[in-house]
Amino acid sequence: DQYFEGIEEDVWGYMVGGYQALEKWLKERKGRPLSLDEIRLYCRIAASLKKTIELQKELEKFYPRIEGDLIEFKLDG
Repeated sequence: DQYFEGIEEDVWGYMVGGYQALEKWLKERKGRPLSLDEIRLYCRIAASLKKTIELQKELEKFYPRIEGDLIEFKLDG
């Protein structure tokens, strides 16, 4: 009878170690009610994943510059 609302699709689908993190967490607790502490923890995990996604998007802006700074390999031929 318990459920969560407002989890964004990218947060819900975020993978850690080959698993959809939020779904795996819930599946491990299937069949029993969540305590208030567990609900709070789940919300903190979701918020952490959201922030992680935001930071990853920011880091992706640097990839072209980083790739341009890589050592160029020259083949002797």
